[in-house]
Amino acid sequence: MKCGYDKEQLTRLLHGELAEDERIGIETHLAQCNECRREWDGLRALWGMLDEVEAPGPSGDAQIRFDSMLDSYKGSVRPGNYEGAGWWSRLLELFRGHPAFALGYSLLLVVVGLGVGYGLHRSSTAGDPGGNPKELAALTTQIGEMREMMMKSLLQNPSASERMRGVSYTSEIRTVNKNVVEALLSTLNNDPNINVRLMTLEALTHYASNPAVREGLVQSILQQESPLMQAALADVMLKLQEKRAIHPLKKLLQQKDLNEMVRTRIQEAIVRLS
Repeated sequence: MKCGYDKEQLTRLLHGELAEDERIGIETHLAQCNECRREWDGLRALWGMLDEVEAPGPSGDAQIRFDSMLDSYKGSVRPGNYEGAGWWSRLLELFRGHPAFALGYSLLLVVVGLGVGYGLHRSSTAGDPGGNPKELAALTTQIGEMREMMMKSLLQNPSASERMRGVSYTSEIRTVNKNVVEALLSTLNNDPNINVRLMTLEALTHYASNPAVREGLVQSILQQESPLMQAALADVMLKLQEKRAIHPLKKLLQQKDLNEMVRTRIQEAIVRLS
């Protein structure tokens, strides 16, 4: 039998436009209705695909101007010259904590990324002395710092779509440090948008080898009130075979108002983890 639930509510949920009681109602419905949950998953997938649309590349003119800028910058950070480092630190400090500069961050990362690739190519093909491995390593580190700050800045943005973009930046961070883990766990537990929290959970599972991440996921079980998040965390704990999750999952079962479908999935997870 086809579900007659208003599917427009799914779009409103995706964009965080529902009042608290409406949000809880639709999340409860999603936990029980396979048809609506499939449509919800499709909406989320479509939204993710839009974020992956490739931006147009820079013109040849822009590449020439950037090459000149990169050469100047590389000269400023050679041994014995600390002015470049001071300039870079001031630039990072200016951007830190200002979500309004998110677009500027993105453009800077694209430009610097092009420069690193071009520098590596020159050093490997022409033996260019400007492609000093230490300088390139330092530049790569700075790009990583910019990506991390970009992510943390976007996670504070009022727009749910921008916070989702911030979560997606974790795929470009090679090694997540303590600050990144804390920012993601805070988003997982506190973000008002269910889609942002689900995306954050998915991102964190990629770093499950990190003990702090696994511990944070286990502790998050009892902090989630959404049926979707409770079910998703139970599935993740089962996938990771995280036996420490058994105790908080059992405590969750003690809640009298726990969604019945979620209760069933948690019971199954506990049996398979035991």
